[in-house]
Amino acid sequence: MTGEQLLLLMPIILVTVTAVMTMLMVAVKRNHAVSCLISAVGLILALLSLVIVIPLAPAEVTPLLRVDAFSLFFTALILLSGLAITLFSYPYLSNLEDHQDEFYLLLVIAVLGALVMVSSTHFITAFLGMETLSVCLYGMIAYPLHRRETAQYPMEASIKYLVLSAVSSGFVLFGMALLYAQTGTLHFSSIAAALSGLEGVVPPVYYVVAALLIITGFAFKLSLVPFHLWTPDVYEGAPLPATAFLATVGKLAMAALLMRYMSVGGVLGSESIVYVLSVMAVFSIIAGNLLALLQSNLKRLLSYSSIAHMGYLLIALLTLDTLEDSLGAEAVSFYLVAYVVMSLGAFGVMMVVSDSAQERDHIGHYQGLFWRNPWLALVFTAMLLSLAGIPLTVGFIAKFYIVAAGVEGAKWGLLFAMIVGSGIGLFYYLRIIYRMLTPLEYFEPMREAGLKELLSHCVLFVLLCALIAFGVYPNGLMSLLESVVATL
Repeated sequence: MTGEQLLLLMPIILVTVTAVMTMLMVAVKRNHAVSCLISAVGLILALLSLVIVIPLAPAEVTPLLRVDAFSLFFTALILLSGLAITLFSYPYLSNLEDHQDEFYLLLVIAVLGALVMVSSTHFITAFLGMETLSVCLYGMIAYPLHRRETAQYPMEASIKYLVLSAVSSGFVLFGMALLYAQTGTLHFSSIAAALSGLEGVVPPVYYVVAALLIITGFAFKLSLVPFHLWTPDVYEGAPLPATAFLATVGKLAMAALLMRYMSVGGVLGSESIVYVLSVMAVFSIIAGNLLALLQSNLKRLLSYSSIAHMGYLLIALLTLDTLEDSLGAEAVSFYLVAYVVMSLGAFGVMMVVSDSAQERDHIGHYQGLFWRNPWLALVFTAMLLSLAGIPLTVGFIAKFYIVAAGVEGAKWGLLFAMIVGSGIGLFYYLRIIYRMLTPLEYFEPMREAGLKELLSHCVLFVLLCALIAFGVYPNGLMSLLESVVATL
């Protein structure tokens, strides 16, 4: 491997070094603040290293990884998300009646897996990254198992995620085996080239079955109906930092990988695959929004909301092959940015008012929040309105982008489902805001913010500014994404 290739892998190398340094720190002397600091500094250095990498891209780093504008953009987004969750985790884990250091180790290694996924152009590295991310999430979900007062069920959630994640990995492996048996390669672009060269010799049904198996495995990770059943239980049982990581970095890395595979691998050339994905999108939108109506637990509500949002995302993914320009790819990328900002903000507010001893994850916990803590109520309201797609927020622009891509791709049925689902979603988001405006009959003070919560509030401020800035003036991000998706 040349020196230039090592420079191209600098973010991945720095995150790996951060994981090793955190591990050594745990072995030498346990210190919660130092472990958090090492993880945060390592992620920041990996983010800064992109300045060195950008002039060298695009380039292939062996046949397994490709560093281009697309992978670098999502690398930056993953590192920023991981950094935000690291800072949110410190005050949350401070009262944990167990060692806190290993959580940061798991988080950094999970970020490493996500970085490998977004740079993958080969199923081997894609699978390794996916499993690295998943294995770390097993530990992160079950992390507060030994606390004395366990309000939720982290071990149950972790086992559910482990079993169903293993099943989804099995689907992906079986699909990879079929593809290799048919084409003799596992490289995304080589698969498409081999299939076009073997047309009329190899029955196309094998490729359709293989692609559907792989997409099924990806759909498990993205919580698409009917592979969504694990989502509410895992979200509810996991500690809030793990839930936030699963909802943002986990979904982001998988969606970026699926986007590259669908763009390069010629998946949407089959009408059968398009039909299956369309059905999954409609049912995800409708089922996710309808089931969220019944929830009083905010974690479960946001889990069903995420199912609906992944359904919206699938609409734009289905237009990747039908549009002459890159509008579909831009819509997917913009929606992922918006979804990460909104989800981090919503879960961030919950982490600020919670800790490992008591999670405030019921709607009733936020009654009267406007009168008890106007700042947190403002941030939470902005995130919920953005999730609902209200104008002047990034969520509105993201949904508008999806509609524009759907109209150009003539996805009328999917757009109708999106309109209906968005109308339903507006109700349960406004229900939370209404509870925050309703005064409490008795005084219940919120936990006072101290020095350790200062960085968490700073992150919330940055997320609020991003939500409004991209909602009011999205042109800068749109222009950036236009150049990013051009490298796909």
